[in-house]
Amino acid sequence: MSNEASPRRIGFPAALIVALVAGAGVLYGIYGRAGKETAPGVCMAAAARAQEIAPLARGQVASLAVSKTPREATPIAFSGPQGEALTLAAFKGRTVLLNLWATWCVPCREEMPSLDRLQAALGGPDFEVVAVNIDTTRLERRQSFLREAGVEKLAFYANPTADVFQILKKAGKVVGLPTTLLIDPEGCEIGVMPGPADWASQDAVKLLSGALGRRPAG
Repeated sequence: MSNEASPRRIGFPAALIVALVAGAGVLYGIYGRAGKETAPGVCMAAAARAQEIAPLARGQVASLAVSKTPREATPIAFSGPQGEALTLAAFKGRTVLLNLWATWCVPCREEMPSLDRLQAALGGPDFEVVAVNIDTTRLERRQSFLREAGVEKLAFYANPTADVFQILKKAGKVVGLPTTLLIDPEGCEIGVMPGPADWASQDAVKLLSGALGRRPAG
């Protein structure tokens, strides 16, 4: 038997092993640690943004859980101010503070005026408070609720089937009301707040200004 054959037989498996390792690296990048498929580059900007604002989650917004590895927000659908069908994709290009509320939710009633003031302070082409009502009965109460709360700046969004709540609950984002999610312009979820907050407070405005890349006054 020729001694020259041995290097060739050894070289082939070695090359094969290298190829398999390289392939595994590609698959790791595509599917990630959790085994879920992700598109390269998606939410990379959100990860940097989340890292920047994490230290600002304090005081009145200390309960905001800022994600260390932002993912694309869970797809949901609801109706707009004119009854038009909307999804979160309609807000792409804007930072969104998505809030779920109901007329029977006492903390929601306390929180709603601060959301309205936040919209007045920061709302514009690059930011909107999207407060989605999930009442399923006695729908006539919704507008009177908003009037009594002094809401003037928030657009009216609704989901009378409460599907939004169930979808986000199944995704582990919601356990009760109110719940608020911070979503970046690319549709990536940066953080979630369980329970109410004073969204018009200096703490909240500073955090959201940071998410928008602005420098708040003071």
